[in-house]
Amino acid sequence: MTATAQAFAPGTTRTRPAWFPAAAAVFACGWGGNQFTPLLVMYKDAGYSTFTVDALLGAYVIGLVPGLLLSGRLSNRYGRRPVVLAGTALSLAASALIALGPLGVAWIAAGRFVTGVAVAVAMAVGSTWVKELSDAGQDGAPDLGTRRAALCLTLGLGIGPGAAGVLAQWAPWPMVLPFAVHIGLAGVALVFALRGRETLDRQTLGQATAQLPRTRLTTTRHPRFRRVILPMAPWIFGSCGVAYAIMPQLVDDRLGSWSLAYSTLLTVCAVGAGVGIQPIAKRVDRATSARAVLTGMTVLCAGLALSAVAAALRSPWLALATALVLGTAYGIAVVSGLLELQRLARPDEIAELTGIYYALAYIGFLLPSLLAALSGVAGYPVLLGGLAVVALAGTLVIARHSRSHLPVT
Repeated sequence: MTATAQAFAPGTTRTRPAWFPAAAAVFACGWGGNQFTPLLVMYKDAGYSTFTVDALLGAYVIGLVPGLLLSGRLSNRYGRRPVVLAGTALSLAASALIALGPLGVAWIAAGRFVTGVAVAVAMAVGSTWVKELSDAGQDGAPDLGTRRAALCLTLGLGIGPGAAGVLAQWAPWPMVLPFAVHIGLAGVALVFALRGRETLDRQTLGQATAQLPRTRLTTTRHPRFRRVILPMAPWIFGSCGVAYAIMPQLVDDRLGSWSLAYSTLLTVCAVGAGVGIQPIAKRVDRATSARAVLTGMTVLCAGLALSAVAAALRSPWLALATALVLGTAYGIAVVSGLLELQRLARPDEIAELTGIYYALAYIGFLLPSLLAALSGVAGYPVLLGGLAVVALAGTLVIARHSRSHLPVT
């Protein structure tokens, strides 16, 4: 049985598995989180400025970062189920707000902010709920629940933009129908999630509440966190921002009526490359050095250099190659950083540190807005080349400390 098939295997019973309601919610939130990305070109063609379009992408981060930092603690206090229910409802509401976009850009910005909160809940709490329900069922390998959760989120993040892009390109009402479809999907997921079982009993909830004011995190002050993980983290989703937010806009004038389909293709290719490389990234990782992190950063530097060339030539083919390379860099970076973090963190820190890690990673989604603001000073080929230089400097810092400050085993 393949890893994907095993992750969704229901066990020995013919009834719906206990983890399915949580998985449905995670999938729906992931779908909603990335469905907007291939539509950036559509909004630009509708008259929005490049800065406005990229700022709408970045509004997602403003909701996601505090959501990642807070939702885990809220679930420890109130339980997984109510927090995930709230997150799924927010995902539905976010699509409703974005669908009102023809009435004004403020509706889209509000929807993107709420989308970020919903995805944060799915990542920090929904994934935990899927894992705990899988572990309780004891229907597979010890890490099966973790893989199920990651796969559900990744499928949502990948299928969502594909479906939204196809609908916006060829179906009627392109600014409404993609989000209406997600509203229906999230509504169904919400019904399933209502039937999910809470995994924290009242005694556990009480103990978690009593332990909330615990000692401060120490791992974030560890030299290896600051000199290996921190220089890499923002590039995780910074690479995605360049791949499927910036590149489609730079070659839009070469695509004619196919701009939406092309933007969708770049998004799906980048996410697909990231997913496909992750098993290999785990094999590259070594506990004695930052080899996997350095591999990801090296691929990133190559991708950014290629993006500068693609921007100069305005080549759709080079932009597609850039998306594949940067998607590969994303896949290696996200896995290698998590593995480094898990080796550093105390058991009582790992959930909160994972939220901090993803919060740092998602800061990279602000790159398109930053470059749009600077585009009046220099052209995109120069700006993207500058990013490659900055990434190379970070890579050198990581290389210098690759074998330093290793955790005691």
